Amino acid sequence: MPDKPTVLFVCVHNAGRSQMAAGYLAALSHGRVEVLSAGSAPKDQINPVAIEAMAEEGIDIAGNVPKVLTTDAVKESDVVITMGCGDVCPIFPGKRYEDWELDDPAGQGIESVRPIRDEIKVRIEKLLAEILPAAADSRA
Repeated sequence: MPDKPTVLFVCVHNAGRSQMAAGYLAALSHGRVEVLSAGSAPKDQINPVAIEAMAEEGIDIAGNVPKVLTTDAVKESDVVITMGCGDVCPIFPGKRYEDWELDDPAGQGIESVRPIRDEIKVRIEKLLAEILPAAADSRA
């Protein structure tokens, strides 16, 4: 893994789960990880309930814009994390792939989105410990 790994989060609409995951990784890595997110069929805006849920954590994702998944985004990433986008994500040798099964926050209220957000945070903290082990050790 390079000194500054690149992580790509992919979901269908790039409006909820992947945006929350990208927001957490950007905030918790303090710039030590390059963070990308994209969707196989992106919406035109971020889910407002996802924005609200992340704001409760002090993380502002309101200015983010859903982006379409490109082969180049996958190629430049060291870790690709998919969230319910099935087989649309291209596979390249030498990359780490994970599929995170998480409920889709689309159409759900804040009470339902908070547990999804909290599960994403747990997974992000675990991912950080795996891809930046030396940095995690130095903070202990």
